Parts: sequence; structure tokens; C-alpha cells
Amino acid sequence: MSARLIDGKALAAQVRASVKPAVERLARRGIRPGLAVILAGDNPASRSYVRNKIRACADTGVQSQLRELAGDVAESVLLDEVRSLNDDPQTHGILVQLPLPKHIDASRVLHAVAPAKDVDGFHPANLGALVQGLPGVVPCTPAGIMRMLAQEQIALAGRNAVVLGRSSIVGKPMALLLLQRDATVTVCHSRTEQLPEVTRRADVLVAAVGRARLVTADMVKPGACVIDVGVNRLDDGRLVGDVDFDAVREVAGTLTPVPGGVGPMTVAMLIHNAVSAALRSCGEPELA
Repeated sequence: MSARLIDGKALAAQVRASVKPAVERLARRGIRPGLAVILAGDNPASRSYVRNKIRACADTGVQSQLRELAGDVAESVLLDEVRSLNDDPQTHGILVQLPLPKHIDASRVLHAVAPAKDVDGFHPANLGALVQGLPGVVPCTPAGIMRMLAQEQIALAGRNAVVLGRSSIVGKPMALLLLQRDATVTVCHSRTEQLPEVTRRADVLVAAVGRARLVTADMVKPGACVIDVGVNRLDDGRLVGDVDFDAVREVAGTLTPVPGGVGPMTVAMLIHNAVSAALRSCGEPELA
């Protein structure tokens, strides 16, 4: 029997709808949540992602602004843009679209974003809070995946979870969130030995390495929940994930498609974080 597919688009629409009452409440106080996006360079994929984010802002009543910079922009100029947005009271959230041009130190730029306005959850203060289980901004993709698991009523306590990838953007925060839900978590990476043996033990498998169709059917435990974070473009222009979708679908119990799975949830949680930042700025309780 084929796996049940998790409809990320439908769930993302629910998340966006759930923030609208808070946006309306802020509007009655004369406050409109503001999200600023900094885009440096002309990466086509980045431009596509930014368009999706701005479209989601418009759908939920969040005011967006796009600050476009040339690919050869000086790092000092980029840092000045971040600092000006930190000081702007009408900007509640700041997103620096990655990847940045190679001559830019991405860590330095991300660390310059005020933690309260760091809607991506990449600042060390927010990642540190996540490590300690304290309140903070949670990175959008892992937060969206946790929503998907809850929606599908995937049991986590006492179950084996395997995360493929150890980035600070997805892999590490994903592992921490799963640990907080009492899963037994293994993080795999390029030097993990006997990878298929490890992944076959997973009740929940999250693939976030950026390698097309890395996860094959023989790497998946029958009935497992498989979350595919990867977005890879093939030579023929098609988008595929890190999971061999057609083959794994015949083994897994639940599976996210690419596109239409995790991606829409990432954007929805960005909007959620931006509205929460606006609420926080005026002393109101954040969104759950």
C-alpha cells in the first residue's frame, strides 16, 4: 500500500489563516506586522523563494519590504542594511535570504540581526535558547515539520528518529525539537558509517542534506514517517527531494512530497514568526 502523503500546502494555509486574528488585533492598535527581506545577488532560486514569502505576507496582512542588493555588494553595506532595519520600529522581522554571495561572511551578517527580529531563528541567542528549552524564535523549517508531525498524529515519545543533515538551519534544530518531544534521536552526516542500517531503524526519518534521491526504499523502515526537506533541480528542470519518492512511497507509512510538502510550511512558519515578533514588540502574548 502506498504511503499517505502529507499535504503541506493545505496545512500551510491553515497556519496562515490562524495568524490573521492576531494581525487584525494589532491593526486595531495601529500596528501592522512588518517583515523586511534582504536579497543580495541574482540567484534565481532565491528570487523564487522571496516571491513566495512576499506573496504569503500579502495573503496574511503582513507588510513586506524587499531590499535588493547587487551581487558584488560590500559586506559593510549589507551590515549597514541590517543595522538600519534593527533600528526601524516598523520592521518587526528581518530575513536575510541565503545563500549570500561567496565573499560575504554569512555568519557575521546573520549574527548582526537583532535576536527579537530574527524570524529565521538563526541567531546564536535563539539557537541557544532552543538548546536549553527556553522561549525563543524557532527556525522555520523544523518548526513547520513539527506542525506536520502533530497534524498527522505521529507518535514521537520513545520512538527512533533519524535526521539526515547537521546544519544549524535544519538538522541540528530539528534534532533538538524531536528530543524535546522525547524521541530517541540520531543525527547522520557525510561521515556516518553504514547509513542504510541506521536509517532503517527510524520510525521518523527527516532527510535534509540536499542530495537528490539519496534516500532509497531499502533505507526506510516499513511504515515509517519520512519527511523530505530537500529541494534539488535535475538537469531536465524537475524539482525532486532528497528521497526517491516513487520507490519510498511503497514502503513508508507517511511521506511528504516535493514540491508541496515541507516548503509551504517553511513559508507559513516565517509568517507565524513575523506576527509573533510584532506581538512581542508591543507586549502581547506570542502565537502558540
